Amino acid sequence: MTQAFFSRMRGDSGGAAIEFALLTPVFLLMVMGVLAYGIYFGAANSLQQLAADAARIAISGLSEAERNRLVAAYLDRHAQNYLLIERTRLEAQIGDDPSDPSQYRVQLRYDAIDLPIWNLYPPLPLPSRVMVVGATIRQGGL
Repeated sequence: MTQAFFSRMRGDSGGAAIEFALLTPVFLLMVMGVLAYGIYFGAANSLQQLAADAARIAISGLSEAERNRLVAAYLDRHAQNYLLIERTRLEAQIGDDPSDPSQYRVQLRYDAIDLPIWNLYPPLPLPSRVMVVGATIRQGGL
C-alpha cells in the first residue's frame, strides 16, 4: 500500500498546473507592460507628428505674429485628432528661434497622466510623465 502511494506521488500529472500557476502572473505582467509602453510610445509619436505638422503650417505666415496665430489655431482645432492626445494637457512654445531668426520652432509639452502606463506594477521602470518634443522648420525664402 505504501508503495502504491509513493508511486502516485512521483507522477507528473500536476506539474503543468504548477508551472502555469507560477508563470502566468509573470507573463501577464509582461504583456500588460508591452501594451502600456506601446500606448505611451504611440502618444509620443502622435505628439511628434503634431509638432511637425504645426511647424509646417507656419510656412504660410508672412510675419512671426501671423505664424504664431496660424500654429495656435492649428493646435486648437486639430490636437484632439491625433491619437491619444488631449488638447487640455498640451502646452506649446511657438515662435521664431532666437538663435536663428530664419528658423521657426514649435515645442510641445504634454502631460501624459491619463495614459494607462502609470497603473503598472511599481518596480517597473517608467518613462517621464511629461513628454517634450519639438520641430523646427526654415522659413520660406530666407
